[in-house]
Amino acid sequence: MFGKRVERCYNIAELRKLAARRLPAPMYHYIDGGADDEWTLNRNTEAFGNYEFRPRCLVDVSKLETATTVFGEPVEWPFFCSPTALSRLFNYQGERAVARAAHAAGTIYSLSSISSSSIEETAGFTDGPKVFQVYVFKDRGLSREFVHRAKDSGYKALQLTVDVPGVSGNRERDIVTGMTVPPKLSLMSLIDIAMHPRWVYRHLTTPKIDVANVAHRPPPGSGNLGGIIEYLNRQLDTGVTWDDAEWMIREWNGPFALKGVMRAEDARRAADIGATALMVSNHGGRQLDYSPAPFDLIKEIVDAVGDRLEVICDGGVRRGVHILKALALGARACSAGRPYLYGLAAGGEAGANQALTILRTELLRDMALVGCNNIHDLDESWVRKVD
Repeated sequence: MFGKRVERCYNIAELRKLAARRLPAPMYHYIDGGADDEWTLNRNTEAFGNYEFRPRCLVDVSKLETATTVFGEPVEWPFFCSPTALSRLFNYQGERAVARAAHAAGTIYSLSSISSSSIEETAGFTDGPKVFQVYVFKDRGLSREFVHRAKDSGYKALQLTVDVPGVSGNRERDIVTGMTVPPKLSLMSLIDIAMHPRWVYRHLTTPKIDVANVAHRPPPGSGNLGGIIEYLNRQLDTGVTWDDAEWMIREWNGPFALKGVMRAEDARRAADIGATALMVSNHGGRQLDYSPAPFDLIKEIVDAVGDRLEVICDGGVRRGVHILKALALGARACSAGRPYLYGLAAGGEAGANQALTILRTELLRDMALVGCNNIHDLDESWVRKVD
């Protein structure tokens, strides 16, 4: 029955509705919410409406080619899973479910530093390509440890998040529900949690949720999930510079993306210091509100760096047409976290599978309808800005 409910969700919006019913409010709003007025959160998706298609007719679309490479890895279609923290908060299957769904969909899974499954454990979930997301911590030894654990575990690329400069965004939904660090759950939030017995049962009968990558070195005074997250938040360094990024690129010595770049001059500098990819991202609208949508910046950044870097549009994707539009403006691929998290919350691995299946099915259908039989043929001629 649970799987059938997920299978009756025919778009990402329906998975989001089901996730809202399945999850206690604090966990759902932690996924769904953004910073301040949530203007950027909403703009990330609305920006795709700035362009319309210019379809071509009388094109043979009996065979559609979607394969490409991202971070030097072959993928079956130009979308992959962005890193998101603590996936087991949303379903007991957590990172395992999403990694397996990504592999089944023929694409890449990105593991967050603040994950509920460790680097090594996640590496063993599937033999599909995986990349690791990291921060430059105050304790450079911790950053170095993460880098080398990922390399030793066979991760294909590293993503350095650069839009969290030691300061977290003002996510007011989390303040209301108590999903803060440390947690301060309100009475209404506790009542809401009690009204979701399926989630409570799984929470109580499965291993304790932890920040798995630091479980072996618990910081002094942590003792619980909130304490460990607070420790990691304190590790975020307000003094990180380009020198630190260059150091990490050398330390990794492989495919490397800066995640959170939003200016052309920063994109050019990323190429100069040896990055191989950029994830144009505003952290899903969870950091600085009233910052541009990634889609709005793709053309400017692609024009600035040409083919020196793979440019990825990270965030806001909810439809196959969104992927097509980003590719037309020069992106190598798109990535997002919320679509698969809605699926995960709605139905575990089956839900994550459904989220990726929806996007891939839409992409194929929309390619045929627009008259494009190969994603590598897409360019600006396929779209027009709406006046």
